[in-house]
Amino acid sequence: MTNLTTDRRGVPSARGRFEDRARRVRRRPWRRLALGVLAGGLVVLLGWTVWFSTLLSVRQVAVEGLPASEAPAVRALGADQMGRPLARVDTGAVARQVLSVKDIAEVKVLRSWPGTLTIKAAPRIPALVLRNPQGQLEVVDSGGVRFGVVTSRPSGVPLVTATAASGVTPGALAAALSVVGALPPDLARAVTDLEVGSANLVTFTVGRTQVVWGGAGQEELKVRIVTTLLRSRPALIDVSAPQTPVSR
Repeated sequence: MTNLTTDRRGVPSARGRFEDRARRVRRRPWRRLALGVLAGGLVVLLGWTVWFSTLLSVRQVAVEGLPASEAPAVRALGADQMGRPLARVDTGAVARQVLSVKDIAEVKVLRSWPGTLTIKAAPRIPALVLRNPQGQLEVVDSGGVRFGVVTSRPSGVPLVTATAASGVTPGALAAALSVVGALPPDLARAVTDLEVGSANLVTFTVGRTQVVWGGAGQEELKVRIVTTLLRSRPALIDVSAPQTPVSR
């Protein structure tokens, strides 16, 4: 309690008020210093806890977005981060490591506090199976990435045969993908013998009708023409130049 000098009437004197104010002013720097030291200590403690202690280290690796049969292989890629503080995990390096698995299309690595490293991955989806000149069946996604070799065509995935002895160029593969992506489901199910020779020569068969598709481009127009002309069941439909289609 502060003692003030009072006058004969018991009222604090001006001198007492001055001395009390002076004492409070002298204490302010020390209070500020103490608060600063305390705040600095808390920052240091927090930094040490986040960056160096085991309190916020990786205790488990979670995998999301993949089938249960594929998740363990991806989880194993993040296992070397176990025990490392989450803040010090190089998420970009982990993502690149996961992307080295060919059947992974996209990946994002997240820190899930307090102790989980979460790997969100999207598998590659087969768009077509390509039979190359060597007879192998290569699985290709919608981006044209060949990410596997299979012994038989997966159900519902169209089979494309490369007719060129040198294999399929990127342009030819893009043309084949344009056909697969453009055909409506009912027409796609009826397609057989889809062949690609070059970027401008994709052909397939619907029933007894051979369709010369040509290359990529104007897919909507080509589909409308093919759908209309198939009603008369011709032997050949050529929409490689859709502005002047041929049917016979």
